[in-house]
Amino acid sequence: ADRPNVVILFTDDQGTLDANCYGSNDLQTPNIDRLAVSGVRFTQAYAHAVCCPSRAALLTGRHPQRGGVTNWTQGDRHGSDHGNLNMAAEEVTLAEVLRSNGYRTALFGKWHLGAKPGHGPLDQGFETYFGHLSGFIDNYRHCFLHGRGYHDLYDGNTEIFRRDEYYPDLMIERAVEYIESNQHSPFLMMVAFNLPHYPEQPISKFKDAYADLPMPRQSYARVISSVDDHIGRVLNKLDETGLRKDTIVIMMCDNGHSTETNAGIRVKDHVSGYPVGHYYLAHGGGGNTGKWIGHKGQFLEGGIRVPAMISYPGTVPAGESRDQIVTAMDWFPTVLELCGIKPPANAPGLDGHSLLKVIANSEAASDHKVLHFAWATGWAVRKGEWKLIREKGQADNRTLRRLTDPEPEVRNYFTERSEIVAELTELHRAWEESVHVK
Repeated sequence: ADRPNVVILFTDDQGTLDANCYGSNDLQTPNIDRLAVSGVRFTQAYAHAVCCPSRAALLTGRHPQRGGVTNWTQGDRHGSDHGNLNMAAEEVTLAEVLRSNGYRTALFGKWHLGAKPGHGPLDQGFETYFGHLSGFIDNYRHCFLHGRGYHDLYDGNTEIFRRDEYYPDLMIERAVEYIESNQHSPFLMMVAFNLPHYPEQPISKFKDAYADLPMPRQSYARVISSVDDHIGRVLNKLDETGLRKDTIVIMMCDNGHSTETNAGIRVKDHVSGYPVGHYYLAHGGGGNTGKWIGHKGQFLEGGIRVPAMISYPGTVPAGESRDQIVTAMDWFPTVLELCGIKPPANAPGLDGHSLLKVIANSEAASDHKVLHFAWATGWAVRKGEWKLIREKGQADNRTLRRLTDPEPEVRNYFTERSEIVAELTELHRAWEESVHVK
C-alpha cells in the first residue's frame, strides 16, 4: 500500500522537439509542459528508429534483439499480414515484475510486440488490456490500413467492434476509469497512444486549429495537441483522486516523427470500407528536430532522439532538465528502484540502468558509454561524438557521422576516419554476438 503507482505515457511518432517545453513554440502542449515543470526533462533520450523495438526495450529493460524483436512483429491475430515474428514469451516485462509484487497492471492502446495467441499483453504481465495489437489503426474504423487491411481492436483477448467511435477517446476513457477504480492498491498503467501517428485524425477541439501553419506542420500539430489533451485527462484524474503525489509519471515517445506518404489505399474492397485513393499517411513530415537531421526509420538523431521526462512530486526534482544520455531501457530498473523492488532472481540481465543518480545530479555520468541500435539489416553504434550507421540493404553502405559538428551528422567521415570506422565496426560485431543476432 505504501508503494507508488506507475503511469507510463508512451506517444507514437512524436518528433525530437515536438512540445513547447522542448522549444517548439508553434505548438499548444500545456499538459506535456506541465509534466516538465513538475519533474525532470531529458534532452538526450533515446528510444529506437521504429515502434516495435522501442516497446520491447521499455517493457523489458533489454535490447529488443534479446527477445527476438529484430523486424516487424505480427499485427493481425487472424494471420492476414503473413507475419510470424513475436516477442519471445519468456521475456520478463516490467508488468510481470510489478504484478508479482502486488501491483495491478493495465495497458491501454498500442501493443505491437506480436499478435499470436500467447504473445499478447495478457500473456506478458498485464491483467487488463484495451487497444490494438498492430502498428496503427484508423481511429474511427479501427482497421490497420496498409495492404488490404484488417480489423484490430481488442478488449482483453476479445475482438470488439465499436465502429465510428473515436479510438483515442475510447482508450483514455478506459484509462481514466481504471485510475478511479484502483485508488486503493498500487498499479502500473501504461497508456500507449495511437497519436500523433498517422492517420492524422485530431480530436474535435483541434480539427480546425493551427490554420496559420503551413502543411504538413498544420496537420501534425493538430494531432500533437490532441495527444497532449489526452495526457491532460490522465493527469487531471490523478489530481482529482489525490493520487498524483503518490504516482510516478513517465512520458516518452517511441521514435522520431514520420515522413511517410504515398497515394493512399490502393485496393478495391478494402477491409476498412475506404475507397481507393483514401489518404491516411503523414503528408511527408511535419515534425521538428531542430538542428538534428533524420526521422522515423533512420538512425540519425531525428529518428531516435525523443522527448522524455519523469515526474514524481516530492521525490524527483521539479522543473529541471538533464543532458546525459538515457534510453528507453532505463525505465525498467528506474521504476523498480523507486518502488523498492529487486529484479527477480530468474530474470535475464538488464541492459538499462537506473536513472536515479542522473535524476538527482545534473553532473552525474551516464552509464551509457556506447549505444547500439539494430533493425532488420540496418544498425548503428555511437561512441562519444561519433556514430557509425549501416543503412538497411544488401550493399555495405556504412556512413560515419559526428554529432558535434555545427551541422550535426550532415557530413560523412567514413573515408577520412578509417580508424574510428574500424573501432565502431568491431564494437557492433561484439554487441551482435552478445545479443545473439544471427
